[in-house]
Amino acid sequence: MTHKNNNKKFEKQHYQKIQQKKEIKRPVIRNCFKAFFVGGFICLIGQVITTFYIYFFDFTEQTAGNPTVATIIFFTMLLTGFGLYDKLGQFAGAGSSVPVTGFGNAVISTAIEHRTEGFILGVGSNMFKLAGPVIVYGVFSAFLIAIIKTLFMKWMG
Repeated sequence: MTHKNNNKKFEKQHYQKIQQKKEIKRPVIRNCFKAFFVGGFICLIGQVITTFYIYFFDFTEQTAGNPTVATIIFFTMLLTGFGLYDKLGQFAGAGSSVPVTGFGNAVISTAIEHRTEGFILGVGSNMFKLAGPVIVYGVFSAFLIAIIKTLFMKWMG
């Protein structure tokens, strides 16, 4: 019985050595830099949009956040519709999906994918399969943080 186990162990080690030789080496450091700089550039664009709303529409820093997010999501959806955001995502990886732009891309990609099924059953229902849980999680998280902040402020004065 031990002889069979030793053979299996040897075969497994041999297979793993072959696999390691054939495995494609991923440029992890380069990918991290690309994600960092693209994500940072998206955030820079967001800051420019926020500044635009503050100076041209008399928003405050606190109230400029909502139209900024809506504008970024809108432009992401346009870029996704034209097939440009997917190319950015292939280049930048997580750098393009972590900011709010990833949410806009995911929602509109699902809508485009299911458009042949019709607007109600295809686009509408499948689009909100992704957006619904994200919105619920966001609202629930905000609620929990508000409770924690309220309790903290009450106890700490």
